Formats: sequence, C-alpha cells, structure tokens
Amino acid sequence: MATKKKQLFSSAPQGGSGMMPWLGIAAIVILIDQLTKIAIQKTFTFGEEKVITSFFNLVLAYNKGAAFGFLQHQPGWQRYFFTGLAIIAVGFILYMLKRHAGQRLFCWALALIMGGAIGNAIDRLAYGHVVDFLDFHLAAFGHFPAFNVADSAICVGAALFVFDELRRVSRQ
Repeated sequence: MATKKKQLFSSAPQGGSGMMPWLGIAAIVILIDQLTKIAIQKTFTFGEEKVITSFFNLVLAYNKGAAFGFLQHQPGWQRYFFTGLAIIAVGFILYMLKRHAGQRLFCWALALIMGGAIGNAIDRLAYGHVVDFLDFHLAAFGHFPAFNVADSAICVGAALFVFDELRRVSRQ
C-alpha cells in the first residue's frame, strides 16, 4: 500500500490541520528563546564577552529599543509601545493562522514570527529590555548588533514569508 508523502513546506492547503501545529512551533521558539536567555544571564555579567570564533562572540547585552537598537536611548515609552505592538501582531497572526491553517509555508513563517514576538515581549515585560547575546562581527564591517533566538526566528519567518509570496505570485 502506497502512502502519499507530505511536503514539510508545502503552500498547498491541507484539510483539517488546524492551528495546533503552528501554536506548537511558536511555543518551541518561545521555550528555546527563554531558556537561552536565562542561561546567558546566569553565566554572564552585563557586557561580558566570550570569544567563540574569529567572527562570533557570546555577550550579554540589553536592548530597550527595537531591531538594531532603534530607539534604544529613549526615556522608556518604547517598552510599552513595542510590547503593545507585539500583542497586536500576535492577535493578527492568530487570525491569519486560523484563516490559512493549511498553507504550510505561510503558517511556518507566521508561527516563527509569532514565537519571536512573544519571546521578546516576555523580556520587555519581565526586565524592561530585550536580552541579546549573539554577537557576529567581520573585520570589514565591525560588529553587527547583538541579537537572540527570538530575533532569529522573526528574521527566518520574514524570509519564509517573502519566499512564499514570491512562489505564489510566480504561479499566477
């Protein structure tokens, strides 16, 4: 008896899969994000660096702003603004997941973005800043802003979203 093989990143609707797989992916992102941040905070003091390779360090850094330190030096309103923005984004993502639960690549993208948004919102609510610790650098460019697992999930999710849309447009 032959069985039909499912594609992991298929964008074709699959009947009846519901939202649970996507919520599970978001939960895994949140769990990994929070566990890595706890480990770094227990191991490092603020600003402490550990050289791993010639282009990568671990460092404990705090970001009160948004991506790449945007609005980091504002007086504190950004904590509530970005937390509120994350809550609105998660609400919209939940709506989109419910509506398009069978579009696998699209939902992977949304689940990763949602997990990352929640992971960083937890930091903002708990600490007043986002905990960053991944520090890449190249001699020609210097240090990139430090980031974390949640930021990585958001970036990968955004890339998958763009890829899915380009595939969808090319089919039309």
